[in-house]
Amino acid sequence: MNDEQFSLEALRAGDRAEFARLVEALSPAVYRLALKIVSDPLDAEDVLQETFLKAMKALPQFEGRSSLSTWVHRIAVNEALMHLRRRTDALQVDSGEDGADDEETAQMPVQLVDWCCLPEKELVSSEARARLDEAIGRLSPALRAVFLLRDVEGLSISETAEALRIGESAVKVRLMRARLRLREELTGYFSGQMEKLK
Repeated sequence: MNDEQFSLEALRAGDRAEFARLVEALSPAVYRLALKIVSDPLDAEDVLQETFLKAMKALPQFEGRSSLSTWVHRIAVNEALMHLRRRTDALQVDSGEDGADDEETAQMPVQLVDWCCLPEKELVSSEARARLDEAIGRLSPALRAVFLLRDVEGLSISETAEALRIGESAVKVRLMRARLRLREELTGYFSGQMEKLK
């Protein structure tokens, strides 16, 4: 999606038809992102609604320093994380530039399996996708947000950094950690799948 699809002037002026087009274009990605972060369809709908309410109020001040989609993703991530915080008060997401957070002291994965020999149908099966979704849900909010924006929604490193208001180096570090954690989490499952094929 590119910003040329929408009239920024109309959006800033409060044009409801143009805003409806923006909502229609971005809603599926925002809902998907919210659902992956909050892990509950009703909560994801709340996040979706709050995201666009905040976007509508803030559009007159939107300066255009980032793309509209990156800006809306930033609002969505913030809303989803605030929703998690309200739900579990104890969750804290570090937004430091260097990526040093609670993940810094965590151990590196200890057991990894090479999945190169698995048939593609095993890697993309509904069971494998369900296992991946569960593993994503177990990532810390900081790692989950980076992984979802970069690897699921396809934002660039710089867009992800902009959406989360962290440095690009922090995005790279968190993304690497998220991928390693997911790989470790899924190692047991895919090891079993490889055994079945022998």
